[in-house]
Amino acid sequence: MTTARPTTPQSSDVTGSPGSPLSGVLLMGLSCTVWGLSGMYYKLLDHIPPIEVLCHRTLWSAILFTAVLALQGRLRALPAAMRAPRQAVIIALGALMISINWFVFIWSIHNDRAMEASMGYFLFPLVAVIFGAFFFAERLATGQKLAVGLAALAIVVLTVGLGVAPWIALVLAGSFGLYSVIKKSLGVGPVVSVTLEVLLLAPIALIVLWSVGGGSFGSNLQDSFLLVLSGVLTAIPLILFSAATKRVSLAAIGLVQYLNPTLQFGVATLVFLEPFTIWHAIAFPMIWAALAIYSAVSLGQGRAARKAAKAAGTSGTTL
Repeated sequence: MTTARPTTPQSSDVTGSPGSPLSGVLLMGLSCTVWGLSGMYYKLLDHIPPIEVLCHRTLWSAILFTAVLALQGRLRALPAAMRAPRQAVIIALGALMISINWFVFIWSIHNDRAMEASMGYFLFPLVAVIFGAFFFAERLATGQKLAVGLAALAIVVLTVGLGVAPWIALVLAGSFGLYSVIKKSLGVGPVVSVTLEVLLLAPIALIVLWSVGGGSFGSNLQDSFLLVLSGVLTAIPLILFSAATKRVSLAAIGLVQYLNPTLQFGVATLVFLEPFTIWHAIAFPMIWAALAIYSAVSLGQGRAARKAAKAAGTSGTTL
């Protein structure tokens, strides 16, 4: 899955009128629902090596994203985005981070670790706050520091209780956090940048599939169909998400995005029936409490910013 820290895009991937806030919330909810339930899809492919599934996800995503840009008449945006060497390097780093994130998520589903994967996406907003302070010198409010500290304590509790660190959650949160840092430095929209990322990864995917003699694709109709579907399940939610960001506030985006890990958690516990230990029962509520604090602080900051902007606008029109 891919959900990023809400930022204002520097160039849009969505054309047409912005639409209503309600339609934006519905689009956001739909994209997060697809992401949140995607574990059930990857479970159907758990007899295929995760690296092979990742390769097909990359290739079919590249084909679909390129087709979308072609239909929009925007293929010229691809070479234009790669002309600046610095931006090309940033896009390549983004490709590396998203491939790590995708692979670890697929591996976690195949190895009955979906609950830990959901924890990673619950932790992501808090990791994004830490990275914002580290990379962009963003100041942390007291409530944000408290939220980060509470989440860190939850990780310690889980590590001590289970005797092993929740490395899947940490890698997923960390890789997606770094991916968000990289995205914030780009001057292109999300669909264009993701298209470039998967196009850069496509030759590697082809080499890997060639090395295994083509793998499972073509062996039977069901597996072949499901592997092709990986591109659709990657592209459609991102396009919906991109459209939604033009219609709703950043605060709304941040809150609705919690639907994704919540559904992942529900699938892990209710569908996959993964063990939910006493240590999980302690750690998860601590993380949820941290997110509640983080959300409250973010909403407060958003209201304060809007009031300040409104006051500045009023004073600017006063003679």
